[in-house]
Amino acid sequence: MRSPDELAARTDRASRAATEAARELGLTVTAPRTIYDVFSVVVALDPAPVIARVPTVLPRSVTPAQQERFQRNELAVTRWLAERGEPTVVPSPLVPAEPVRRDGFGITFWELIEGVTEPALETGPRLALTARLHSLLREYPGELRFLEPMDGFMDDALAQLADRPDLLAPEDLDRARREWAIVEPVIASEDAFLAEFPDATIQPVHGDAPYYNLIETPGRVYFSDFEHVTRAPVEWDLVSIGDEGVAAYDAEAARLGLRPVDPRVLRFMESVRNLQVVGCLALAPELPLLVEGLKPVLEHWRATEPAGGLGK
Repeated sequence: MRSPDELAARTDRASRAATEAARELGLTVTAPRTIYDVFSVVVALDPAPVIARVPTVLPRSVTPAQQERFQRNELAVTRWLAERGEPTVVPSPLVPAEPVRRDGFGITFWELIEGVTEPALETGPRLALTARLHSLLREYPGELRFLEPMDGFMDDALAQLADRPDLLAPEDLDRARREWAIVEPVIASEDAFLAEFPDATIQPVHGDAPYYNLIETPGRVYFSDFEHVTRAPVEWDLVSIGDEGVAAYDAEAARLGLRPVDPRVLRFMESVRNLQVVGCLALAPELPLLVEGLKPVLEHWRATEPAGGLGK
């Protein structure tokens, strides 16, 4: 596990890389401030109205080329939404809208949103906004891969966890391997998925809880954090929303001409997401807070039906 001093040094390196890259791009940065530090270090590049995001904790399976593709996809999707007048965090217009590689970090630069408030939206409005986002994204013309965040991730994560019984108990590892053997062939491609779920629709989706990744201001609510934008069924974005959330989403989906949530697809997507969380334990040496933070999710996973009941 990384020590507190090692974590602080990594944060400093990321902040320094973002600041130096920004200056090379012509921004005036005199007082950079780290405003967030978990999987990414987020730096306010004062006095420039620009935010830098520097991913620091990535799965070992993510290559620099794949990370760049993720970042280019995010930049492209957010710019496309903004061009249509949709409220979304957008790439900073003060620098080129492309990732920058500096000191081993992949860095993107974003426009500062002023007047951010504490989250206040209730479940209903959050899920209504998610349905609206899906209605917009189904028209997105850019090329995205199917469930790319899972590509190569689980095999490598489970291989790492095989040597870390302190992070994942052997009986849990055995269950995860058996469950992944059922899940992996289904999500190997869009065709494989549709063969199992022929009524599902595959489209561009946010990729990581869009109902949670909202930025609120007194006048607007902004979509944010499209780091894992991908092609998938909409249920990939709706894991763990509960019955109230499903009802709120379905009501807005009906108004927008979208299909309602498919309970069978949702159960399966929840099983895939649970496995992803299990795999995230492999990141704990780089992010020790995951050990305690993921315990409730692991308890929930142990109580669920493997693979969402698939393969029975």
